[in-house]
Amino acid sequence: MPTAPLPTPRLWLLPLTRAVVETRLRRETFQLPFDLGGHPVPVHFAPAWPGDLLPVFPLFLADFHFGGTDELPGSWIIVERTSHIAVGTVGTKGDPDAAGLVEIGYGLTPEARGRGLMTEAGRTFLPWLLARPDVRGVTAQTARGNRASERVLEGLGFARTGEGWSVEDGPLTVWTCVG
Repeated sequence: MPTAPLPTPRLWLLPLTRAVVETRLRRETFQLPFDLGGHPVPVHFAPAWPGDLLPVFPLFLADFHFGGTDELPGSWIIVERTSHIAVGTVGTKGDPDAAGLVEIGYGLTPEARGRGLMTEAGRTFLPWLLARPDVRGVTAQTARGNRASERVLEGLGFARTGEGWSVEDGPLTVWTCVG
């Protein structure tokens, strides 16, 4: 059974599907229908979507098990309700660890940044995620100096809990939110 969209005042969080991943790998700009309120609505995907996540899309198809459905578990497309344009993604980076902690990642297209959309999406996504019986807390990492991303996590109730490192971003701040 398909996962129901998660609504916010300005957004829809739609499950990331195999069809979206496959189509985005073939085309930069496209539209696909999604069931919103009992009728199909065309969602528009521009070249800037999904941003930094695009290089991982082939791995989703080649290595990731879609769990017997056409949806990537825990991954959502962020869509503006008024325009039906995909403006970002939010989702888990795998399964929870033995302590029940799961890492999340998120991003918006450049045009969508600075309008509070990620905080709005997070206020719906986090309760959905923390309601899962296998999730006891959520972690995230931000590149040092990425004040915009830090503000999102602070606004969602995350606390700084450590430091990390990545080849791509260098020094990282680790954040945790316990349900």
